[in-house]
Parts: sequence; structure tokens; C-alpha cells
Amino acid sequence: MTATTDQYVGAAVPVVTGVSIAQVIAFLMMTIALVAAPFFVYPIFLMKALCFALFACAFNLLIGYVGLLSFGHAVFLGSAGYGAAHSAKVWGFPPELAILFGTAVAAALGVVIGALAIRSKGIYFANITLAFAQMVYFFSVQAAFTGGEDGIQSVPRGTLLGVLDLRETLTLYFVVLAIFLLGFLLIYRAIHSPFGQILKAVRENEPRAISLGYRAEHYKLLAGLAGATKALVFQLASLTDVHWTMSGEVVLMTLLGGLGTVFGPVVGAFIVVTLENYLAQLGAWVTVVQGVIFVVCVLTFRRGVIGEVGNLLRKSL
Repeated sequence: MTATTDQYVGAAVPVVTGVSIAQVIAFLMMTIALVAAPFFVYPIFLMKALCFALFACAFNLLIGYVGLLSFGHAVFLGSAGYGAAHSAKVWGFPPELAILFGTAVAAALGVVIGALAIRSKGIYFANITLAFAQMVYFFSVQAAFTGGEDGIQSVPRGTLLGVLDLRETLTLYFVVLAIFLLGFLLIYRAIHSPFGQILKAVRENEPRAISLGYRAEHYKLLAGLAGATKALVFQLASLTDVHWTMSGEVVLMTLLGGLGTVFGPVVGAFIVVTLENYLAQLGAWVTVVQGVIFVVCVLTFRRGVIGEVGNLLRKSL
């Protein structure tokens, strides 16, 4: 009886896992590599990869730790991009306010869509998020402020906090890197907090999580700021970021890197962006080649690249 009671008492209180030394070392190595990278690799390419890496990390928190497969995640990337681009170009917002406004737009959509879709599960949840994504896409095609198929072009980068001139490529890169690292650490903290343990409890046994007093609906909403940052980097907000294929790409990034791992989405995002960059000359065959590479990677690395590395090292990465 005592053991059973202790078991239920322990289950009612989320246990926060300690910080892994291997993860700390991996984070330091990643940070050093990214700081040095723009002196050897084209910075615009790196900034695109960082934006998508943050996007993939946010998606991984949803599918890897809550177990919800969403085909509508592009809504948050695209809407944040439109919000940031419109506020910067039309309303004259400085970059910091434009990014915050774009993130707020994505968060507001996340609350609305999440409140309507969150009561569904499995394939029903995936289909509902896809339906909402298509609604937002067709709205973006028709709305005047989005520019339709032309998008919002020539978005001014401005001066961050009145000090940092984002028209300088290296300055912009390190600002994007700082945003990525802050977002990454925020997600890492969420995973290793009582909040993260509740997310895992919802994934493993949602009815029991609810019976312990946790409202599962409150832990399934997430919005990122990757889209707002990306709009300023490329000075463009377009239909590409809100299209359903973007939701497919982030699934690909997460699976390639390692589902439910901390660093997997970052590696997956860099792999996909690199493939897109070097395979661009193939034209329409890019999707076919990407599909073949994806199938080979899934068959070879069943846990994803980082998942397999962590398994070999017997460390959680």
C-alpha cells in the first residue's frame, strides 16, 4: 500500500531532470561554431538556417514532447513574417518592435487555432491544423496588406535599439544568432522544467495527466519568432512561408535531426537548408531528390542524426 501511495504522490509532482553535461558541452560547441561560421560561410545562408532551426525547435516541442503532429505550423511562421514586414514597412516600426509585433500576431493565431483544434487527437488534429493553415493561406492570397502573390517586398531592416545598424550583414547575423540562442535556451528550459515534464505526461498518458489536475489544453500552444526574424533578414514576407509545404519541411527537419532530441531540429534544419541550396540547380527535381535522401536517412538513422549519435555515445542530446 505504501509503495502504491508513494507512486501516485510521485506521479503528481513533476520531476525536473538535471542539466546534462553532454548537452552543455554540445551547446558550447554549437555556439562557438556559429560565432565563427560567418567568417567562412555566406552569412545570409547561415541566417536562413538559423531561422528555420528555431522554427524546427518550436515544432519539435509540439511533436517530440507533446506527441501532436501539426500540418499547420507554417501559419505561425508566415503570419509572424507578414506582421513584422507590414509593421516595419508601412507603420515604420523599428526592428525590435516589428519582431515583437510579428510574434504577437503568431501567438494570437496560435491561441485561436489551438482553442479550436486542441480537443482533437491523432490524425484528426493533423487534418484540422492543415485546414486552418489552408484558410490562412487563401486569406493571405486575397488580403490587400499581404501583397498577394508578390508578398511584402523591400522590408527595411532599420536600426536595432537605435544602435545596431542591421543593414550591415555581420551585425544582422549576430543579432539573428542572439535571437536563435535565446529562443533555443528558452525551449531547453521549457523541456527541463515542470512544464516540460507535464508535456511529456500529456504525451504518454493524457487522461492520467488530466486526472492529476493538469489541463492538457493549456500545454499545447506554442508560437515562435522565427518568421518575424526571417522577414527582416530577407526583407520579404511571401506566400511561401504560409504554404502547407512549409509545414512539411519542418516535419522533415525534425525527423532528420532527431525527434524528441534537443539539438536534432537544429541539425535537421541545417541539413535541409543546405540541400535546398546545393540542389537548387536541379529545378523541379529538387523535391524528388530530397525525398530519396529523406527515405535513405530514415532507413539508415532510425532515430535521426542526433538521435543515433546520442545512442552511440549513450548520452541524451
